[in-house]
Amino acid sequence: MYYAMPYERFPIPAVDVSRIDPKWWRTEIDYPTDERVGTVIVDTPNRYLYHVRPGGRAVRYGVGVGRDGFSWAGRGRHIAYKREWPRWNPPDEMVARQPELEPVSIANGGMDPGLNNPLGSRALYIHEGNQDTIYRIHGSPEEWTVGQAVSSGCIRMVNQDVIHLADNVRDGSPLVVIADPAMRHLLTT
Repeated sequence: MYYAMPYERFPIPAVDVSRIDPKWWRTEIDYPTDERVGTVIVDTPNRYLYHVRPGGRAVRYGVGVGRDGFSWAGRGRHIAYKREWPRWNPPDEMVARQPELEPVSIANGGMDPGLNNPLGSRALYIHEGNQDTIYRIHGSPEEWTVGQAVSSGCIRMVNQDVIHLADNVRDGSPLVVIADPAMRHLLTT
């Protein structure tokens, strides 16, 4: 499942699975839940994303989550739409914290798609109502970050996994983000 994908717009190399603990590998599991089929659930403390399937099943993916100060949780959000090989437009707040991003700021047109683009091969855009939250579920060329709290609030996945998810999730699908109890003081709902 982590093979090379040479027919992508930007050919994706095979994942070096020796750099990822097997517990983060994509798998289908029993997952009884009251959430409806098609819901995406991000389990922040355990670093998993679940896509709810029929019959009490789910596809489970290992993910990277927001580091201290960038965690969030709650209900009422949804996957508004998806993009293949998206352009990255780091928010102005991120550029203010990381001035080295100025060349790819919104004012400068963002970063072209490609293997080194932080959004990777696919991005799922998270909205609350009609409002963009600026958070994304996206691919990453840094597979070794799966299972860690490293992002600025976005949910990172191996490129092959985010392609699999994007191929199977529908626009408008509900999103539930489970809080990390250790970070509760930092969260917004």
